[in-house]
Amino acid sequence: MTRTNARPAMRFSERKRRQPPAIIIVSLIDILIVLLIFLMVTTTFKQFPAIKLTLPESRQPREGVSDTEPVVVSIARQPPHFYLGDQPVTLEQLQANLHGHLARNPQLEVAVRPDTDAPVGQFVGVMDAVKAAGVRKPVSIFTKKPSTP
Repeated sequence: MTRTNARPAMRFSERKRRQPPAIIIVSLIDILIVLLIFLMVTTTFKQFPAIKLTLPESRQPREGVSDTEPVVVSIARQPPHFYLGDQPVTLEQLQANLHGHLARNPQLEVAVRPDTDAPVGQFVGVMDAVKAAGVRKPVSIFTKKPSTP
């Protein structure tokens, strides 16, 4: 009599064979990626101003177009008073950033966009920061043409 240690297999559940999906998912993903790229390329993005300024009016607006894009410094009447582009900065940060821009581009042009009710002292502070940074070109000031009644 031979003795075997083989135990009978106990199957509590049967494995069911999955059928492959009727829709091929890989091609659907490819189509979705192409549609996503198409939508990203054809969509236009609007730029909304970071701060609302009321520009002062001038009877003698400056005419002409520059070859290079100036660095725009905005002065608001409410704190934070100074913006470099759309980033709020202090006068010390403004001077350091202008110095960095000047190191990359020696022909740096600066344009100031003051609010109508911005304090004159803030404007003087910006002009001092521009001079201290070493900008040699004259500073442009944004104004608007007078409104006609």
